[in-house]
Amino acid sequence: MGWIAVRWNVKILYLFALTLGLGASVSVRAQSPAASDLSDQPGSYDAMAAQQPAAPQTGTITGTIVDKDGAVIPNAKVGFSASKSGGGTETRDTLTDHDGGFSFSGVPPGAFEVTVSAPGFGTRKAPGTLKPGQTYIVPKIALVVATEVDVQVTLTQTEVAEEQLHVEETQRILGVIPNYYVSYVPDAAPLNPRQKFQLAWKASFNPFSFGIAAFIAGIEQADDSFSGYGQGAQGYGKRLGATYADLFAGTFIGGAVLPTVLKQDPRYFYKGTGSRKSRFFYAVSNAVICKGDNGRWQPNYSSMLGALAAGGISNLYYPAQNRNGVGLTFENALIGIGGSALGALAEEFFLRRLTPHAGNPSKTGN
Repeated sequence: MGWIAVRWNVKILYLFALTLGLGASVSVRAQSPAASDLSDQPGSYDAMAAQQPAAPQTGTITGTIVDKDGAVIPNAKVGFSASKSGGGTETRDTLTDHDGGFSFSGVPPGAFEVTVSAPGFGTRKAPGTLKPGQTYIVPKIALVVATEVDVQVTLTQTEVAEEQLHVEETQRILGVIPNYYVSYVPDAAPLNPRQKFQLAWKASFNPFSFGIAAFIAGIEQADDSFSGYGQGAQGYGKRLGATYADLFAGTFIGGAVLPTVLKQDPRYFYKGTGSRKSRFFYAVSNAVICKGDNGRWQPNYSSMLGALAAGGISNLYYPAQNRNGVGLTFENALIGIGGSALGALAEEFFLRRLTPHAGNPSKTGN
């Protein structure tokens, strides 16, 4: 009985182990079918593969960039852009080789656009549509010379002086009285000979110049100055002619002829900064010093010699009994220099406020 019991026990254990093994196998097969099981189902792999979408075949885009004459353009910038299937835009950039060629590989099929630019040329764009696996050759893109050219223009010193002179010729005290011989630009460009004579001409033949000469002649007529001229219309006319001749000679000789010969600037350069005392002495000193065409300050030979010359010339047309030779010459010269000093003081402290179109120095002391 003992042996039979042992044999049945062993048999039961064997059947139990076999049952566990079969159960595990069934369990595994239920969770993950083996390849042998799938092989029992003809066409199952093909059916699953057919259900998966195939990846689109990419292609290549190539082309050549030339100019209007057909010559290739190396190092031109070529940009590529195309819409992505999932949204957004794909962009790439490259440069043309020494033969003007370019290439984009691995490009997904669909619409695209190529943009080409190069220094000195206008930008060109070329659209196209790439098919799956295609090598798309873009027709030759010919660039044309850009119509907009960046040009930097530098004015010459003469042109700068001409622009500044035009501004000075609009300067009029109270909008009426010419105020041409004042520069509100401290570092104004020097005038060339033509510009110096142009300024003297406009100052001398301005209607106001005739008006001031007529006013002075009237005062002299009333005081019977230069009695040799007499009275009446004839005497007034002679006084008017002499007064205007003094003004004309002083302006042209001291403001154009001598400044051209001696290379000096006949204008007064407004200071406008510093203490009133420093500005006072600056203005007064301008009767005897001036700025040269080289930008340096120097004795104002043009003004002083011009006053002497005008005084000497006046001896030719003043009445004989009123001429005193050298005395009259120096008297008129000193009057001219003193007048220049007073005029400079007026310019420095008063007249700029009364002059429309005056320049705008960075700082003013008024």
